[in-house]
Amino acid sequence: MALRILTWNLFHGRAAPEQRRSLLPDFTARIAGWEWDVALLQEVLPWWPPALARASGASARMALTSRNVLPPVQRLLAESRPDLFKSWAGGCNAILVRGRAVREHRIRLLRRLPERRVAHGVMLEEGIWVTNLHAHAHVERRAQADVDLAAAATTEWAAGAPAIVGGDLNLRGRPTAFAYRHLAGHGVDHVLAHGLEVVEAGHTLDRGTLSDHAPLVTVVAPSR
Repeated sequence: MALRILTWNLFHGRAAPEQRRSLLPDFTARIAGWEWDVALLQEVLPWWPPALARASGASARMALTSRNVLPPVQRLLAESRPDLFKSWAGGCNAILVRGRAVREHRIRLLRRLPERRVAHGVMLEEGIWVTNLHAHAHVERRAQADVDLAAAATTEWAAGAPAIVGGDLNLRGRPTAFAYRHLAGHGVDHVLAHGLEVVEAGHTLDRGTLSDHAPLVTVVAPSR
């Protein structure tokens, strides 16, 4: 069975140029309007995943990442001026799943400093594990360490089943991890997999002025 994977860094709900209002309706319309089975989202404002899931006809799982200090206050202040607070509005990773059950959901802490990073994975009803990662920024050796740890955690969870690690890996080129092949990439956003192959080559989607990352989508299926 083919699986359409979307990965997108939402830039803490921001656009370029700045728009002085909540952009939740705009991000929701884009995400809900695209075709995908699993969406791996990074730098998501922590109060957004339920709304994104409802609009998309999906279930949602989330994992807090960094700078979640006083969430109610951060939400109140950042909702109308997302560019004023940027990452200090707080953040999370979110996984949205359409058209299939989620059988398990796990989180593995990768690092606390200088920013909290986690491997955040779900097992789909067909037994495939999909892990969402936002790796450390600006220092490639740390980013690669996060990718390696996330791949190791996913391999452990999958116990031999096909598995995916995708997201904002903060690595350019064609990054890999032990036993994982690079299947799709654009900039620092990538999809790596074990036991899966590409059915439809990775490509970006039109996001207008939203975010500073282009959404990346690819279709994969179990290797023959």
